Amino acid sequence: MEITKHIVSKDPSVYEAWPDVVLTDGGKLICVFSECAHHGDRTDARIMLTESTDRGRSWSKKRPLTEKTTKDDFFNCARISKLNDGTLAIVCDRVTYKTDENGKETRSAVGYLWRADSEGKSWSEPEILPFCGIVPDKLLQLKCGRLIYASHFEGEGSFGCSGNLEQHMWYSDDGGKSWSDRITIAKSPEYKLCEVSIVELENGDLAAFMRENSFLGLDGLKCISHDKGETWEGIYKMPIPGCHRPVAGYLADGRILMTYRYHNAAGLPFIGCDNVFMSIFDDAAALEKERGRQRVRTIPLDHDFNETPDLGYTGWVQFDDGEIYVVNYIMDDADKAQIRGYSFHL
Repeated sequence: MEITKHIVSKDPSVYEAWPDVVLTDGGKLICVFSECAHHGDRTDARIMLTESTDRGRSWSKKRPLTEKTTKDDFFNCARISKLNDGTLAIVCDRVTYKTDENGKETRSAVGYLWRADSEGKSWSEPEILPFCGIVPDKLLQLKCGRLIYASHFEGEGSFGCSGNLEQHMWYSDDGGKSWSDRITIAKSPEYKLCEVSIVELENGDLAAFMRENSFLGLDGLKCISHDKGETWEGIYKMPIPGCHRPVAGYLADGRILMTYRYHNAAGLPFIGCDNVFMSIFDDAAALEKERGRQRVRTIPLDHDFNETPDLGYTGWVQFDDGEIYVVNYIMDDADKAQIRGYSFHL
């Protein structure tokens, strides 16, 4: 398998990261990503868009979807989706930090939703969604029309990566006019659960693939729903160690492809973040509860050779001829993160 790399956006003046991509009905790729000062400094953060009409070989000049924000109140991680009618949607979390009179810092986050026509020519003003959570999944529309918005947040009494993270979701059966109460996909005293990717399986069940955020290289985890997200069972281990920020979906041949950052047990958060992988499995593996009975094939996608690597938030699509196109952010040969594309056939 030959992987060809492409420059989606490479701007030496800013840090470009956390991309996602969609393939429109007209055959255009639209990539959404963030730019800011640094992964650890979100000064001037804003959401950007770029487009390609030649299958990701070249990309338009990037343009902003949002205004610049501050390091204490910023747009974080945007995702882009194609809904059942072909129209497009972008969701993003806006994170706010505050310090009280006693010097205690708190974090809150709200979801934003933008809608567009099928080719992304015109984007609406954002809808502010009535729930708290960071790093949303793509806005998912089930075959029945139900919308699902999923994000994670700290459990009670915890804060930050050292705390206990919980994975949540909400659903709407009226196109987003109203939403359900918060539903907990997964929480555990053992795991820090976050950055879900939900897939509607062929039998109508939902599989929620999650990152475990202890930075110990633990397995990717999953939960399963048999009622379109209203209740969940699990947590089940997958034979995909070090799985950070999974992005899963169906290939044309009926298998599931998952792209993700591989993080080994290096201990500190940004030591070991230097590889991005792909795993391929079928519905039987997605529904299997026993780790040892899941057949998964793993393929390397890229390695970050920078002295301070930072990569591995991805998005991907597949063209009608089978070619897959992945977007990813990576440091590699640059002083600041860039957005890179990868094209290949399996």
